Amino acid sequence: MRLEGDAWQEFFHSFRREAFRLETLPGYTVPEEEDELRRFLAGEARPAEELHTDTYLIKVREHVEAGRRMRRVHTLTSPVGDHLRFQFEWGYAFSVQAGEEVNILDFATTPDPGLPRQDFWLFDDTHVVLMHYAADGTQTGRELLEDTDPAPYVRYKDLALEHSTPFTEYYKVR
Repeated sequence: MRLEGDAWQEFFHSFRREAFRLETLPGYTVPEEEDELRRFLAGEARPAEELHTDTYLIKVREHVEAGRRMRRVHTLTSPVGDHLRFQFEWGYAFSVQAGEEVNILDFATTPDPGLPRQDFWLFDDTHVVLMHYAADGTQTGRELLEDTDPAPYVRYKDLALEHSTPFTEYYKVR
């Protein structure tokens, strides 16, 4: 089943214990972030007040304060390009401050433990949502896998977390 718009938001925020994300692309094209990317490439830092005004960061903080974990692992092969540096400095650095646990798995230094090349969310180790992207990193949809055994995705989560490094150890923001 495809999850879009309000249905996705409602589903996303209904988890009870943990939301886990595996990210596998070297960059994501998000039209709403074009201005921010330009500012980053021009040398600007993300305004610190956005930690308290950004909708996603507010939700992360609310989930964490309610005792729910939000975790993600981004797989990559260094060196890190401009788009990932943008994601690191304007995204992950703030997400971590809001309470999300972000890890990096760099295949240049750590062998691939057998992870899929497919982005997904895993909610409460029971619900899997595949994230679909075009070749340029533009999201094309989200697919809730119904009647699917989540056990392989739980194993992927465990492998990714076991072999990855916390973001704050992997990357030092300028």
